[in-house]
Amino acid sequence: MGTIVVLAILLVIIGLIIRSMYKDKKAGKSLQCGVNCKNCSGHCAHMQSDRK
Repeated sequence: MGTIVVLAILLVIIGLIIRSMYKDKKAGKSLQCGVNCKNCSGHCAHMQSDRK
């Protein structure tokens, strides 16, 4: 019984993490973007100008 509860809790946590990553991706916040515009075709150009 305890194993099922722990598994259910882990699934909920993983689901929330995936949901958060999906929302960030839709909002333009990508984990793959390292603010290195020459490697991401200028996707981050607006972010670099905000940092100056």
